[in-house]
Amino acid sequence: MARLISRAALAVVTASLCCASSQAAERHAARRPAPDPVLFSFATVGDSRTDAALATTAQDRLYLQNTQALARIVREISQQHPQALFFNGDMIMGYTTDAVEIARQYAYWRGMMAGLMETGTYVVPVPGNHEMQFKGKDGQGRVTKTAVPDNEQHWRASMGDLILDAARWQAVTGLPLQAYDAANTPQAGSADGNRTSQSQLTYSFDVAGSHFAVINTDPVGNDGHAPVHWLAQDFQRARERGMRHFFVFGHKPAYTYRFRAGVEEDGMDIYPQHAQAFWQLMEDYGASYFCGHQHIFNAQQPALASGGKAWQVMVGSGGSPFSAKPGDGHGPTDRMYAWALVQVHASGRVQVTIRGFDDSYGPSRTLQTLHY
Repeated sequence: MARLISRAALAVVTASLCCASSQAAERHAARRPAPDPVLFSFATVGDSRTDAALATTAQDRLYLQNTQALARIVREISQQHPQALFFNGDMIMGYTTDAVEIARQYAYWRGMMAGLMETGTYVVPVPGNHEMQFKGKDGQGRVTKTAVPDNEQHWRASMGDLILDAARWQAVTGLPLQAYDAANTPQAGSADGNRTSQSQLTYSFDVAGSHFAVINTDPVGNDGHAPVHWLAQDFQRARERGMRHFFVFGHKPAYTYRFRAGVEEDGMDIYPQHAQAFWQLMEDYGASYFCGHQHIFNAQQPALASGGKAWQVMVGSGGSPFSAKPGDGHGPTDRMYAWALVQVHASGRVQVTIRGFDDSYGPSRTLQTLHY
């Protein structure tokens, strides 16, 4: 009898413990954050070309590419499996209209990107000043850098198959490309001051509820300017389609990163009213602007002091000679090769993680994380 009572008591205790454990699990599950899957992820970086005098191998002196830095960045991006890479210009040295030389430089860069397209990351090229401009001298012997029609054509010849292949996009990313219209671009003589059609240079599309715009910041006839009028109309249509996020990719920044005293304006802020108009558009739509041109990483909110929230993320840190010389910059990341990974979540949350490594090619680490 005692043995039976003992067994019954044990059964009651066991049942009580199981009930308590189940209740605790339910309480824990209630506290656990709801799943917030990533709808779309992309990487972005720019400026990988190098100077012949600074190249460390015969290969890089020929192709004018910082192969060591770019290859590592591409490898690390591939390990994160983003669905797209937006490369924000100056992927070649350019500055010439020599078709053979330009084609060779583009081909080398394309070769370095080819593996990404085979492993689930679509490469979206963004034009920079080295691709668009010809470097020469004026009548007084002063150096000039001016966008020319020939270089727009060279861009199309070497990059046009990527801009944009809807079938290949879906095959690579697993997501449909929406609202892409090749005719949706600033036409010659538009209000944005460009003298030539910006076909395959400035364009936009939607993916997974977000709007993406690629812009040429050095169009023929209006170097150093963004297509603000075109963007305003493009953004309005995207908002009417219900797009929740706006991401813009260009080469030149809206606002220069002053990593030391005496840094001169080197972006749209050479023309202050234009930079202000462009940035007001970013604020109006809560857009994020990813750029390069300065060979450095920096994330800033240019209008924060007046209540602005939009981010400018500069990742011109893909291998080109650093803007900050040794001991020159005041930021701990001013001389680091860096790239950004952006994740757009179902809840609407966006996370931007900047990863990088120093100029001695030490271990990679997270440099900064943004949430908005």
